[in-house]
Amino acid sequence: MLIRVKVFPHSKKKIVIKKSINHFEVKVKEEAQNGMANKATIELLADYFKIPSKNIRIVRGFKKRSKTLELIGVSSN
Repeated sequence: MLIRVKVFPHSKKKIVIKKSINHFEVKVKEEAQNGMANKATIELLADYFKIPSKNIRIVRGFKKRSKTLELIGVSSN
């Protein structure tokens, strides 16, 4: 399953907000340096979808706020 994510690094809270079936906003406390915000985003989404973080990978947008992520083992329902 592919999802679109808009990441807000250096936020006060860690939260996942579902905007539509495949579009999410993710707020993380980590800064966007050395991949820390990307790692925090993956860990937060793994908790949200209840899957291992190794089943989530960034397909597009490594250095941008808008990203496309692939989730393995999650149905689109």
